[in-house]
Amino acid sequence: MSVKVNIEKCNGCEECIKSCPFDAIELKEGKAFINEYCQMCMTCLSVCPEGAIYEETEGKQTKNQQTSEYKGVWIFAEQRDGKVAQVAYELLGIGRTLANDLNTELSAVLLGASENEAQELIKWGADKIYHVKSDIFNTFNDEPYSKILIRLILMHKPEIFLSGATPIGRSFIPRVAARIKTGLTADCTSLKIDKETGNLLQIRPAFGGNIMATIICPDKRPQMATVRPRVMKPGNYDSNRKGEIINVPCDNLSSRTKVIETVKESSGCFVNLQEADIIVSGGRGLGDPKGFKLIQELAELLGGAVGSSRAAVDEGWIPYRHQVGQTGKTVCPKIYIACGISGAVQHLVGMQSSDIIIAINKNPDAPIFNVASYGIVGDLYEILPLLIKKIKEEKGI
Repeated sequence: MSVKVNIEKCNGCEECIKSCPFDAIELKEGKAFINEYCQMCMTCLSVCPEGAIYEETEGKQTKNQQTSEYKGVWIFAEQRDGKVAQVAYELLGIGRTLANDLNTELSAVLLGASENEAQELIKWGADKIYHVKSDIFNTFNDEPYSKILIRLILMHKPEIFLSGATPIGRSFIPRVAARIKTGLTADCTSLKIDKETGNLLQIRPAFGGNIMATIICPDKRPQMATVRPRVMKPGNYDSNRKGEIINVPCDNLSSRTKVIETVKESSGCFVNLQEADIIVSGGRGLGDPKGFKLIQELAELLGGAVGSSRAAVDEGWIPYRHQVGQTGKTVCPKIYIACGISGAVQHLVGMQSSDIIIAINKNPDAPIFNVASYGIVGDLYEILPLLIKKIKEEKGI
């Protein structure tokens, strides 16, 4: 959909220029011209006395046309410091299921990293790897990442494209979707194929996690979605699995920006929340920010990470990067210990897929106990010191 000017009807009265709130119309050689600032508010359509401005609707491709032109399931294999991120293996797991349902190939796009990392993606389930080797991809930069991915999608036309809903995926995948003019569903927690239509059913929490919305993109391809890390299980690893690695040239790929330096935050157990096997989280039930000293001590003894509820973050007791839940991070550790967390639905969305959930709360009716594998009703300031003492005894500390 776009706004156009019929030059033959335009008399250069400038009424449309006066009406435009975005300065998107200018006069060229006595005729109105719509520039790139147009936001399609359609205000100018009603003010033109000659009816020279009109709305043009782009024709939709039919589903049959889409099916014939777009095939295959692709995932974006995010890498950090030359190592493929865990979320890529999770995407290969769900991607393999979708590809099998559609009887098609599963491919991965790897920007940077080594060929050994590309081989690992094959062993985790990919049939093809589009590997782009260039120093420009060693560190993340929106512009070159977007340009090469757009180029690959337009050339090979996958039917489905998935990326992790990580800071990197959230940063540049929307730009890619906008440039190729297709839809994008963010933060999906489940993906399925509609058996009747072949459309991708993109499922995600909505309205604060109170409902699960199923979203489809029937008229545009590829169907694009970002998937929350740690909600999908990795596929099956096969060390003997074979696949094809396609080395993609990146000639004439320029960037207006350059990453000079990446500064990493390092603070013991306060990092790698989404990749931790054990997470100890605190909530408003701590009653005091000093309670996180106990949380941190227990996490360090267990070799885990520190998490929190939104309430604790809102109180200013702990930085946002530790927040687990609908508006924070989705985690799936082997053990999740919730201390003083009541279990609001927004928090449960982010941690209820954990293998084992241990809840410590004074209130026996707290919703957290409904999802807990083990529950302890009591004062966490009595329970945690005892737990810490016992672990130290077992470790001989």
